Amino acid sequence: MNIGIAGAGLLGRLLAFQLARAGHRVHAFDPAAHAEARGAAGWTAAGMLSPVAELECADENVFALGLRSMELWPEVLAQLEVPVECSFDGSLLLAHRGDEGAARRVVELLEAKIGEVHLRSPAAAAPRHPTPVDRIELRELEPAVSGPAHAWLLPGEGRIHTMQAMQALAASAHGVQWHWGTTVESADAGVLRAGGTEHRFDWVFDVRGTGARPQLPVRGVRGEIFWLQAPGVTLRRPLRLLHPRYRVYLVPRAPDLVVVGASEIESEDRSPVSLRSTVELLAAAHSVVPELAEARVVHSESNLRPALPDNLPRLSTQDGLTRINGLFRHGWLIAPALVEQALQEMRT
Repeated sequence: MNIGIAGAGLLGRLLAFQLARAGHRVHAFDPAAHAEARGAAGWTAAGMLSPVAELECADENVFALGLRSMELWPEVLAQLEVPVECSFDGSLLLAHRGDEGAARRVVELLEAKIGEVHLRSPAAAAPRHPTPVDRIELRELEPAVSGPAHAWLLPGEGRIHTMQAMQALAASAHGVQWHWGTTVESADAGVLRAGGTEHRFDWVFDVRGTGARPQLPVRGVRGEIFWLQAPGVTLRRPLRLLHPRYRVYLVPRAPDLVVVGASEIESEDRSPVSLRSTVELLAAAHSVVPELAEARVVHSESNLRPALPDNLPRLSTQDGLTRINGLFRHGWLIAPALVEQALQEMRT
């Protein structure tokens, strides 16, 4: 088939890679100047693969998509020509003394939602529940963590190096015609209008994120992150600090980086990170890993997550057209499963 893809963020690159491997002729359009231009939200994300932790703000569908994507990511990465850092060593939920009430409410919510999913689908392989970890066990798991009084291990959760994966997907999608610097004005069944020109295809995938307006009621939700360079500080898995007012995560990247985020602000402001976010996020990171006191802030960034009114993802298919949008904060967690579903629906 002759296929057009509107958007070359994470979803667009995954689709282009899979469709080209299947032998289709693929054209992908994106307003970014080139493959390394960091406009899409996928570049900014820390890349946590945490289906259980995300149940706090997600529904059963996101949970199921996340579990399936955890199975698919190793398969996808094994097909890429460029190595991508990825691991599934679990993640840790952490809370300071005095915050245990709020933290336990989150853990109880996760356990209740896992139980509900299991009741509806008893045959499905249920993920393991959050496991309490005492201070001795925490020291063995993460020697650099010192400060939190409470901890829970989420076995099997993981992380992926988002920048490496974005680069590798584009580099491995052989035969794809990339139309960089080209904004898609509209996407309809069999037709893309881009750069003032109408392009006809057998099938169109619209994965433009916030660029899909006004055809979809999508909005941008601002998120901010920091990269800390911390030689000598060893973290093995993602950490989430449960705080009554906000969530802070720390995600290690080889060889010596720690990604700290992420604010969630109802604003489409793309300006640099704010003073408030800088103070709150970095102070929280230091309270979890005191050794970060001498780390260097080598990069800060803000971007917009695409969200629909219900903050849940949407995949719709009609003859000649598939739309996927609203991945919000779950993009890297659910993208492979959404692409798998979209391709199955295209074939039927």
